[in-house]
Amino acid sequence: MTTVIILCAIALIIYAVYGTVQKFRGKAKSSCCGTGETVSVKNVEDTDKSHYPYSYVLQIDGMMCSNCAANVENALNDMGDVWARVELGKHQAKVLAKHEKSGQDFAEALRKTSYTLSGCEADKIA
Repeated sequence: MTTVIILCAIALIIYAVYGTVQKFRGKAKSSCCGTGETVSVKNVEDTDKSHYPYSYVLQIDGMMCSNCAANVENALNDMGDVWARVELGKHQAKVLAKHEKSGQDFAEALRKTSYTLSGCEADKIA
């Protein structure tokens, strides 16, 4: 019995040391998204705001870190005719669109992610 306890303790120590080493090497899977890698935001080709006559503020549930925000921004920007910017602290995405959109359109774009649309409101462009 004592041998089993000692072996378990040694295994836990080895696992802890391994995790610490991986963390310092930048390979630990410690973000809330399950990856230590940074998700980069894809650039939108058309950044002329005058080409986007529609504006929306989306409430997004499930975002916890900058990787989450990047994933949401990329999913929305992949719609093709939108330009999204995520505000993680507010759990919002501000979206400019070339064509009129519905909440269903944005929910569909987010469906391939683990985040959900909890609100969609048309916003006035200043």
